[in-house]
This record gives sequence, structure tokens and C-alpha cells, in this order.
Amino acid sequence: MSGGNGKGGAGKGGSGRGGLHVRVKTARKRSVSSTRWLQRQLNDPYVRRAQAEGYRSRAAYKLIELDEKFGFLKKSRAVVDLGITPGGWSQVVRKANPRARVAGIDLLACEPIEGVAILEMDFMDDAAPDALIDALGSAPDLVISDMAANTVGHQQTDHLRTIGLAETAADFAVRNLLPGGAFVAKVFAGGADHGLLTLLKRHFTTVKHAKPPASRKGSPELYVIAQGFKGRQEDDEPERG
Repeated sequence: MSGGNGKGGAGKGGSGRGGLHVRVKTARKRSVSSTRWLQRQLNDPYVRRAQAEGYRSRAAYKLIELDEKFGFLKKSRAVVDLGITPGGWSQVVRKANPRARVAGIDLLACEPIEGVAILEMDFMDDAAPDALIDALGSAPDLVISDMAANTVGHQQTDHLRTIGLAETAADFAVRNLLPGGAFVAKVFAGGADHGLLTLLKRHFTTVKHAKPPASRKGSPELYVIAQGFKGRQEDDEPERG
């Protein structure tokens, strides 16, 4: 299972003019699917807006819109960004709260961001949680995750793999968040997130799903927003022996 993420880059060549539709011809070495993806990117208003406002990906607006609805960024002082590359979510955090410390992790390289400690490693690595806390310098009060498993084209399989990443991210949050903290993560619609929701409802005051407007209509992605972390409980650790 990959610790990569599904944040699309704000590709070059988009126009800032509203209503202008760009057609892309199929090049000899470009597949039909690649041509469709490029055409969608060039005509995506969020891609053009990201270019104009200096965000590295259109996914930045998903976090902005979620924060507008749930208000978790301005009061956060120590943030962990899981699946940071290309960096759009951490850019949003820093803009909303310039004093916040941020540590991010991804399998893929991420260009430096001022005020953000970036780890190029697999979040599923046993050493990753401690490395993140060390890089952050304290326990976090917000954990955000836009991670998604590399898709294989089978909806149920893709859903289960992404839910697995979300559950691992939630476990990290439960083990490390400060009381009162929040957790925001990508999940896919599909009905297999019962275990994730059970874990979150046990440890957070409120747990809700949302699909921000920036999330493409045809995408199965949703986001789970858990706020008001209650703190660790005595029986959270599994028995050893």
C-alpha cells in the first residue's frame, strides 16, 4: 500500500479567462486518456485559480473550503500534514496561520515550504510517527491527511486501500494529538469506513463527512472531519504477551 497522495498539480497552460474552453489534440505519443486529463486540467477553474494565487495544487481549495465550514486552522499551532506532496495543504495552513509549526511526510519529494519540515519517507514505516513528532517539535493539535492509495481502477479495492491509509492516519492522530485537537482526512465513498468512524466517534466530540466544492463531482472522495479530541483512554493500548 502506497503512502502517496491524490493531490493533482496545478498544471501549466491554463487560461485565467473565465469561460474559455481549451481543446487539446491527441498527440502521437499521448494516449486518449492522457489527452482527456490534460484537457480537464486546462479547463479546470480551480487549476487556473491555483496558478494565479500561487498554490501548488487545486487540492489547496479543498482544505480552504473545509476550513471555511468547520474552522480548524486558525486555532492550530502544531500541524502534521500526511501526504504533503506537492505542498498545497501546507501552503494553506501557513497562510491561514503563519505562526503554526508544520511537519509533513510523503513518499514523493516535495519542494521546500517556508516554516514546514518535510520528511521524504513512507508514512507506513514504523519509524515515521516518531520522526514526524521530532520534526514538529511537539505533539500536534491538528493532523491533516490527503493521502490516497495508488488506484488500480477497481472502485471497491481503491476504496479499501484508501480507507486503510485513513485508519492508519487516524491511529496516529489518536496516539499523538493534544486534547481538543482535530483530524481531517480523505476517504472514499463505499461503506467500508465503519471501523474508522467507530474509532473517531470514540475519541472526538464531533465527527462529520463533507465533500468540498473543489472536489470533482465524479470523484468518490469525501473528507472526514473529527474535532474536539477527548484524549487517550486507558484501554487504547492493545494487550501484550
